[in-house]
Amino acid sequence: MATIPLTLEEEIRQIGYISRSTPKDKQVLMDEIRRMKKEKNAVILAHYYVDGDIQDLADYIGDSLGLSQQAAATDAEMIVFCGVHFMGETAKILSPDKKVVIPDMNAGCSLADSAPADEFAAFKAKYPDHIVISYINCSAEIKALSDIICTSSNAVKIVESLPKDQKIIFAPDANLGRFVAKKTGRDLVLWDGACIVHIDISQEKLTALRQKYPTAKFIAHPECQEHILSQADYVGSTTALLKYVVEQPDEVFIVGTEAGILHKMKQAVPNKKIIPAPASENNTCACSECPYMKMNTLEKLYNTLYYEKPEIIVPEDIRVKAEASVLRMLEMSKGL
Repeated sequence: MATIPLTLEEEIRQIGYISRSTPKDKQVLMDEIRRMKKEKNAVILAHYYVDGDIQDLADYIGDSLGLSQQAAATDAEMIVFCGVHFMGETAKILSPDKKVVIPDMNAGCSLADSAPADEFAAFKAKYPDHIVISYINCSAEIKALSDIICTSSNAVKIVESLPKDQKIIFAPDANLGRFVAKKTGRDLVLWDGACIVHIDISQEKLTALRQKYPTAKFIAHPECQEHILSQADYVGSTTALLKYVVEQPDEVFIVGTEAGILHKMKQAVPNKKIIPAPASENNTCACSECPYMKMNTLEKLYNTLYYEKPEIIVPEDIRVKAEASVLRMLEMSKGL
């Protein structure tokens, strides 16, 4: 009888490091991750939306702009990217000589998936006199079809830096594109993509929550829908939302973005009440939660360091074209 191969998690389960049954087991797992990271000269980059335990283990936690800057600057031999697939691709685009691995190759992105490369190429061909600014939440293929990449931190600045008569396609997030158009007064051609997490904030539940906490400041990410953003006291990138909560004197905040950021917010201001904006769909946290970000677990992070896979590979012809658009963003973002 043929032997059925063990999955990575089944193999590592036999070693005894993935039990969640006691705090001791979890601590051993975290200690082993730290040991292997040092032994293999690896750097762990984590997005604000992944599990709090992984954030606590990371060498750097940030949003897409900060993570891109770190990926470009690191001297580590291996980059372990705890986030979603396009983030690992971006790290590989910027550091082709380094091994880039992610805890789960299935950790995709609904926004990135909303822009298939062949369909976008055909869309782009309809506007030959336009340049393409693409939000970093896109595939390597879309980055290769773009002139400049942006993030929610720098999108307004990048658009404003271009001549007013320059025609622009903005992709793939239409909500961010509408926000940028409103802030800059520019007429942007928008690709109709969206993030399932940010468009799932419930208007009805949010209204009820604001009535319950009438003094709360409502802050939101620009990937949210326009009718949600119109109610916000402040709109900004994930890092900007964190900074706002820390710097403002208010004591109660309702946060309209993926709930993973609450981990850092609560660490930074433990005396303040931080409430996640409610999702339309009922879930265990009654909040906006990305199923792809939550695919990152301590067990998978251990596996990734132990086996040095799954590894991100970007074909060189795609990588070179994508690198040009990302580097242009980094150059334009100096000082941010």
